[in-house]
Amino acid sequence: MQPEETILDIRDLVAGYGPTEVLHAISLQIQLGEIVTLIGANGAGKTTTLRSIVGQTKILKGNIQFQKQELVGQRTFKIAGTGIGIVPQERSIFPTLSVRENLEMGGYALKPAQVKTRIEYVTGFFPILKERLHQQGGTLSGGERRMLAIGRALMTDPKLLMLDEPSLGLAPKVVEAVFEQVQAIHRQGVTILIVEQNARRALGIADRGYVLELGKIRFEGTGKDLLDNPDIQKAYLGG
Repeated sequence: MQPEETILDIRDLVAGYGPTEVLHAISLQIQLGEIVTLIGANGAGKTTTLRSIVGQTKILKGNIQFQKQELVGQRTFKIAGTGIGIVPQERSIFPTLSVRENLEMGGYALKPAQVKTRIEYVTGFFPILKERLHQQGGTLSGGERRMLAIGRALMTDPKLLMLDEPSLGLAPKVVEAVFEQVQAIHRQGVTILIVEQNARRALGIADRGYVLELGKIRFEGTGKDLLDNPDIQKAYLGG
């Protein structure tokens, strides 16, 4: 890996929905091989940032480059083909399909032999899914559904995996398991961008982080620097 290589470069991004501007000229960069965390209060623009990257908002100004390719103006399905995987905040699995079928949906563009290989790869991270391959997605626990959603995003072999609130609504023990699996995925060479309310846990595994407030970047730095920042401790860490 070459950590000095910029894989995602957002410059002066102004974006929102319809006439509503949510992001006000934000800039952030992610280097190849990093874990980067984006934190902030509800409504700060964290999810909007992820949605902007994959073409699901109205871009009013600015640039988003992934591996030096401009994403602004491209449609979502084209962006997915560039090597970006996203796990939305909603546990967007197909409840009436089996675990295997959900994973196959993630690998819809792959050949059958490739799908089999990717399922084996994914279930290596999530052994519980291997045990439940023939079980309906809707019968899984909340934590298992989150693992399935992450697994489905991994089916395309993304270079950048974006996770929106991966710990939302999960029991503390399950949260730990999810973060451990995220770190295991990262060790396999996947660059990761996490949006997370659990700021302490997310910054604890991050190389770098950004703090969004009212659609603007207020702080940026290493995960440790942000954890040690008194203003961030007071606002987001209960310090």
